[in-house]
Amino acid sequence: MDTPLSTIAVVGLGTMGAGIAEVLARAGRDVIGIDISETAALGAVASLEASTARAVSRGRITEQERTAALARFRTSDSLSAAANADLVIEVVPETYEIKQQVFRELDAVVSPTAILATGTNALSVTRLAAESQRPERVLGLHFFNPAPAMKLVEVVSSVLTAPPAVEAVTALARELGKEPVAVGDRPGFVADGLLFGYLNQAAAMYEANYASREDIDAAMKLGCGLPMGPLALLDLIGIDTARTVLEAMYAESHDRLHAPAPVLGQLSSAGLTGRKAGRGFYTYDAPGGQDVVPDALTPAADAEAGAVRAVASVGVAGSGTMASGIAEVFAKAGYGVVLAARSQEKADLAKGRIAKSLERSVAKGRLSAEARDETLARITAAGSLDAFAEVDLAVEAVAEDLEVKQQLFAALDKVCRPGAVLATTTSSLPVVAIARATTRPEDVVGMHFFNPAPAMKLVEVVRTVLTADDVHATVRAVCAKIRKHPVDCGDRAGFIVNALLFPYLNNAIKMVEQHYASLDDIDAAMKLGGGYPMGPFELLDVVGLDVSLAIEKVLHQEFRDPGLAPAPLLEHLVAAGCLGRKTGRGFREYARR
Repeated sequence: MDTPLSTIAVVGLGTMGAGIAEVLARAGRDVIGIDISETAALGAVASLEASTARAVSRGRITEQERTAALARFRTSDSLSAAANADLVIEVVPETYEIKQQVFRELDAVVSPTAILATGTNALSVTRLAAESQRPERVLGLHFFNPAPAMKLVEVVSSVLTAPPAVEAVTALARELGKEPVAVGDRPGFVADGLLFGYLNQAAAMYEANYASREDIDAAMKLGCGLPMGPLALLDLIGIDTARTVLEAMYAESHDRLHAPAPVLGQLSSAGLTGRKAGRGFYTYDAPGGQDVVPDALTPAADAEAGAVRAVASVGVAGSGTMASGIAEVFAKAGYGVVLAARSQEKADLAKGRIAKSLERSVAKGRLSAEARDETLARITAAGSLDAFAEVDLAVEAVAEDLEVKQQLFAALDKVCRPGAVLATTTSSLPVVAIARATTRPEDVVGMHFFNPAPAMKLVEVVRTVLTADDVHATVRAVCAKIRKHPVDCGDRAGFIVNALLFPYLNNAIKMVEQHYASLDDIDAAMKLGGGYPMGPFELLDVVGLDVSLAIEKVLHQEFRDPGLAPAPLLEHLVAAGCLGRKTGRGFREYARR
């Protein structure tokens, strides 16, 4: 196949189709936009005119280049306009009936050498190809929304697709400035296959009233660096579209994590499909709008915090990276801090780590030398928990081991004054089991900071069934003073972030186990297609495979869902001592420092 793919037809001029047409026209291809709706066709033309005008105003293209791009795009309401196309990309509604009808009609129109591509992200490319008289010319070409901005394109082969067709569209994707990833034919492919399971779990978490929509979205943005929270993203994608994708995924995988959360069906049936309808998980200023407006579920800005306990001094127990980071955060916010370790030497080393961190901030112009000195002066290093006798808030940041934490809290119970708030920074252990090691479980709360504590804005505030209201309110007030964003969680495994993040990471490992895609392709797909700051395997190696495995085991034990069972490959790597960056080898190998 030596097809140059110079003339390309795009069937379906909705948001995605119009975006693909824009990408092609601006890249020098002759584009025929086909849609039975005159409104959609006019909208696609207007979109191209507006985007190219913006590009001219920003100096990205010349007026002559804009005029040429507009001249290369024409529209039609008939598939017969695709007769001379070298490539046809269909982006019609996500149903087999409509797509199969398009492929049958295209067979009677296009040349025998034309390549037919489906833009589906949920349906079987093989099943669609089987409707064509030339299935070897049929493949998937999955762009991401918005197509002009998103770099990822998944090139999907069925068992019938001829390799030269794949090579031709892969070359085209590169010429368009995209990053093509070759994948096999299964619902969701790579990016959506991982993304939609995560979105589904977020919807189920919300439906169970475990956390508010605002807290779920804030937790994943601030805790994972994602550009959007999962519920806001579902509204953008379309709740009905998401449900269709999940139904297709579940039909193949039979994994309960892919079974659409009932709330998705309820919202879809009610017509509350997200931004396009003006209402989904959130309410928007208008159908198709993007500005969220208050509704009955919006938290009141002036909500009463309730009674709080006075906190002027803070004790931080531990000597590792997390303990020193938390101590730094409190000291910067003006609190007197006692940093206690198992020995005076360890405590002094931890304070030295804080001094180096503050010095780096001074060197980068983020902190004055005076503020550095004042912050350090607020920190007292101690070699015993006895120094916590007068603190108002005690925060433990020791090893993630239930017995170790219980022993420490039993000691805090004896040392700390009555009324002091006792907080654990556990990321996966039951807070109530730690609280029960004391005689005052009502004073115990979870305060899960994220690493590095000075930089990460999120704190998951975990109240148990025994936590007093004023203790919960106190911790939220303290979070505001230290400039962290608190989100409320119940006391269950993973809280919000880890409960949503680690099943996603586990599913990425399963993709590699099944030889569906490579590490590099999966990482690229999630960064380019999902907006993740790191690919799943980059993140796993940074977190540590042993830590990841421990969290996966806790989640599996708590929820007893077979889909949460740790991937065998993860267990094998941990057993082999390949724990990620800290050992020089995990999913990838790293240079030893």
